[in-house]
Amino acid sequence: MSGRLSWPPIIERARRIVDSYDTGVTLRQLFYRLVAELWFPNNVTSYKRLSDRTTRAREAGEFPDLIDQGSRIHRQAGWDNPDQLLSAAAAQYRRDRTEHQDVSVYLGVEKHGMVEQLSEWFGELGLPVVPLGGYASHTFKQDVSYDVRAGGRPAVLLYAGDFDPSGEDIDRDFIAKTGCWSKVVRVALSPEQILEHDLPEAMGKAADSRAAGFMARHGRLVQVELDALPPDVLQALFRDALAEFWDVSAYERSLEQERLDLADLAQRIGTR
Repeated sequence: MSGRLSWPPIIERARRIVDSYDTGVTLRQLFYRLVAELWFPNNVTSYKRLSDRTTRAREAGEFPDLIDQGSRIHRQAGWDNPDQLLSAAAAQYRRDRTEHQDVSVYLGVEKHGMVEQLSEWFGELGLPVVPLGGYASHTFKQDVSYDVRAGGRPAVLLYAGDFDPSGEDIDRDFIAKTGCWSKVVRVALSPEQILEHDLPEAMGKAADSRAAGFMARHGRLVQVELDALPPDVLQALFRDALAEFWDVSAYERSLEQERLDLADLAQRIGTR
C-alpha cells in the first residue's frame, strides 16, 4: 500500500463489496472494508478520493448506488381513491410480532448508517432498532426510556459500536441515562473480534478525555471502526446474541394470529 494508487482495481473491488451485501451500503462502510483489505491508508484523503471515484462511476452507470442516511424526499402519502387506501392498508398490516415475548429486545448501534442492515436482517421479527449516532440527545434517550416502559416488560439491549475511547463510552452514557435495561449485551466490537477478523487499527486520539481510562483497560490507544466488520459477521453476532432471549414459539403464535387477521381483513374489503 505504497506509491500511487491504481484506482480501476480498487473500484472493481469496491463494486464487488457493495454487490455482496443483501442490504444498502454507505460510503463509510465501503471505505472501512477497503481499508481492512489494505487497498489504501485510513485517512481523509483516501476517503475523499473514494467518494469522488465512486461518484464518477455511478454517474457513468458503472457502479451500484450507495445509501445516504442524511438526505431524502419528504412527502405525505396520497391516494387516488378509497379502495386504493384499503388495499394498501391490507398490504401493510402486521401485528406486533414481539407481543408474546417475555422480554423486549432492542438492537442498538452506534452508526445511523447501519440501521438499514439491522432492519433488513431482523425487521421481520418486529425488533426495534436504536441508532445512537454518537452521544444521543437527551430527547432521544427520553423517548427510548418511555418506549421501554410502555412495553411493560423487562428490556434487553444488544449493542454494537466502535472500539475506541468514545466508542466504549457512548453506550455507557446511553445505558446510564436511559436507566431502563434489565440486561445489556455488547455484541461488537471487542479486542478479540478485532484480532479474529484482522480489522484495521488507527491511532487513537490522545486528546480524548477518555483516552487514559481506555489505555488503562486495554494497554494501548487505538481506534477501530465497526464499519470494517464484514456484514455477515455482524449479522451472525447479533443473531447469536438474540438467541438467548428470543422465543420462537411465541413469535410463531403472533404470525398465526396475523394470518387470521389478514384473512378477516381481506374478507371485509371484498364485501365492502
